[in-house]
Amino acid sequence: MVAKQRKIEIFSAGCVVCESVVEQIKAQACRSCDIQILDLKVNAVALRAKELGINSVPAVVIDGKVADCCANRSVSLDVLAAAGLGQPIT
Repeated sequence: MVAKQRKIEIFSAGCVVCESVVEQIKAQACRSCDIQILDLKVNAVALRAKELGINSVPAVVIDGKVADCCANRSVSLDVLAAAGLGQPIT
């Protein structure tokens, strides 16, 4: 009988923040966790991230679903404009 695995995919850009998250997830993982680190510099990985709606990293996908903590994170030009982007200092 084959043991069932939970697929944990970590989309990473290789930065310090991403590496920290990778280490934290590895520390919390159990024997049922199949952890895969996916490098966004690889075109196929970047395309998959886009298909999943991943807009920022690190991002974690568990069993094919973007984790709630990683979903809907993106840059909002409206929010940036409200903070001063594009507005000259007078």
